[in-house]
Amino acid sequence: MSRIGKKIIKLPANVEMNVSAGKVTVKGPKTTLERPISPLVFVDISGKEVKVTPVDVDNSAADIVSGTTVSHLENMIQGVVSGYTKKLIIEGIGYKAEVKGKELVLGLGLSHPVAVPIPASIKVESEKGVLTITGSNKEEVGQFAASIRALKKPEPYKGKGIRYEDEVIRRKQGKKTA
Repeated sequence: MSRIGKKIIKLPANVEMNVSAGKVTVKGPKTTLERPISPLVFVDISGKEVKVTPVDVDNSAADIVSGTTVSHLENMIQGVVSGYTKKLIIEGIGYKAEVKGKELVLGLGLSHPVAVPIPASIKVESEKGVLTITGSNKEEVGQFAASIRALKKPEPYKGKGIRYEDEVIRRKQGKKTA
């Protein structure tokens, strides 16, 4: 059995977790998150402790799913308690971002502005070349940040483009003059 799958999850005082009809619901001070669970695992909630066990001990797929389920549950608990944040830095002359209603409008040196719809569960703030993406679902925040970054990846010569706050861009030396 995987080491992560054996882990016992401790629920914080202000978090409730329920399992019903193949779904796990986690309710906390910020929001409520819901996720389907695999029929290969059994989620046991006793008091403030949660344990995930595979239904069939001899099945290696159930072993793998148990570890994944534990990680998903921990991410859901952190999401309803404190949430997740990703910061993107926009570098380049004329590159800009602004939030207009439910859309993020980006000026990326193209002939037209790029409008990206913001999902309902995510909040985006823009100020001076820094986009702050916050939300309670780790997957949604990460996927939205990755889709924004993919619009204009940083290039290695001048470093222009959209990058994560902690991302390091390896710079290349340009052409040398004789």
